[in-house]
Amino acid sequence: MGKIIALANQKGGVGKTTSSINLAASLAVLEYRTLLVDADPQANSTSGIGFDPRAIKASVYECIINDLDPREAIQKTDTPNLDLLPAHIDLVGAEIEMINLNDREFKMRSVLNQVVDDYDFIIIDCSPSLGLITINALTAANSVIIPVQCEYFALEGLGKLLNTIKIVQNRLNTNLEIEGILLTMYDVRLRLSNQVVEEVRSHFNDLVFGTIIQRNTRLSEAPSFGISVIMHDANSKGAINYLNLAREILIKNGLQKEQQDAKV
Repeated sequence: MGKIIALANQKGGVGKTTSSINLAASLAVLEYRTLLVDADPQANSTSGIGFDPRAIKASVYECIINDLDPREAIQKTDTPNLDLLPAHIDLVGAEIEMINLNDREFKMRSVLNQVVDDYDFIIIDCSPSLGLITINALTAANSVIIPVQCEYFALEGLGKLLNTIKIVQNRLNTNLEIEGILLTMYDVRLRLSNQVVEEVRSHFNDLVFGTIIQRNTRLSEAPSFGISVIMHDANSKGAINYLNLAREILIKNGLQKEQQDAKV
């Protein structure tokens, strides 16, 4: 059975979609069967991995609202071992349509349960809100990664997100764990970046990943080509950062194959 990891932060612009795409691609490159789930109506993960959201006929929306078998919506990507469950703009209306549904918080869990045995990892890119779709993702997930940018106001809103996670843990998903807090957009030249790293680490200690995602031109360019940074430039800082993050997650989850990969 695969592990389901949601990437969530209601604050926009923290590198959530970038991290979802590139963590999923890194796990795939390390030979783990990986599914990237785009649970954001902006469909940036869908376009960022090479698909036109306007051309998508079957998406996560149809799976949640119309009980479509997810295997009919899943697309193979150009990255070996990486599949995509895409999104399109209709997902915007899903929250309103879900309000009157029975077990509305568990819709995504029932969708992903149908394919969880087909993958080693399922990575969910959540929308920048704490709405019903994000609650669904947290209810479906085994763990959550919280991206935090190394910029001013980095910790703003983090308390609210952690409170939401606690509510989900208490009421909807007692097994949900925090996989880790991921520091993103780090600029080695800026004193502020270093101050944020110190502040987050002093607040959250062992919850913070050792890997930090640095600002990187190749990382910014990759989505415009519809590919992950690993496929764009495997030697770039961005690619190395996300491969290191993937390895850190593999070590944390006791997967021995990673130990061999790390020696290569």
